Amino acid sequence: MRVTSFIFPTIALLSSFLVSGFSITPRASPTLRPSSSFLMPSASSSSALHLSGGDSKIIDENSLSMTPGRVLGSLWGTGGFCYILIRSIRKIFPIAAEPFAEGSIPLSNFQLAAYTFTCLWFAYVEGYKGFQLKFSPLVVSRSLTLEPGKSSFLHILFAPLYSMGLFHATKKRMIVSWSVTFGVAAIVAAVKRLPYPWRNVVDAGVVVGLTWGMVSILIGYGMALFIGKRPADPALPAGSSKEN
Repeated sequence: MRVTSFIFPTIALLSSFLVSGFSITPRASPTLRPSSSFLMPSASSSSALHLSGGDSKIIDENSLSMTPGRVLGSLWGTGGFCYILIRSIRKIFPIAAEPFAEGSIPLSNFQLAAYTFTCLWFAYVEGYKGFQLKFSPLVVSRSLTLEPGKSSFLHILFAPLYSMGLFHATKKRMIVSWSVTFGVAAIVAAVKRLPYPWRNVVDAGVVVGLTWGMVSILIGYGMALFIGKRPADPALPAGSSKEN
């Protein structure tokens, strides 16, 4: 067995499990600094107002200065992770589509229903709830803390893994990430041993979930660049600068 045939699906499934083990920390309440202008927050805003000797304005700590270096660093982090997903999808898709290939044993009505349900379940649980609402904002936000010349060389070098929260993250994030890493390796090996068509059924769901996740990351990254703001807390260790 080629090593890459195991590594890329493992990382992809790892991301799938990471999304269900991580809850996005709500955006920090903006702080207010003295200014010559005053921005009144909306009634639904949870921002805390701090007036000191005059007018104040809201400063959102998730706002970014989109320098060329930051764009390059985040592009490597986000793009590198999406590349991992693409490689995984390409390897898994032929297995997922095997039941519909010419010469394959056709699925029974029950198996076809299970196939359809699995795809829908992965789309909602993994794609929407996992990736779109949780893991995708994390990946984008962490990638946007990277900037060549300012960030650690190792953070830049391993930007896709850094963006996944596998290192230089909060204690909770680190525990979840590495605990799941070893568990997913065993799950990948177990799925490979499932008989036809059940391995195909599971792989079909994974393809749907990973595709949804990749698209949500790309859209979220594009929006972050456009508005100049991180979509979520990057879950950095206490005391770390978000400009690391």
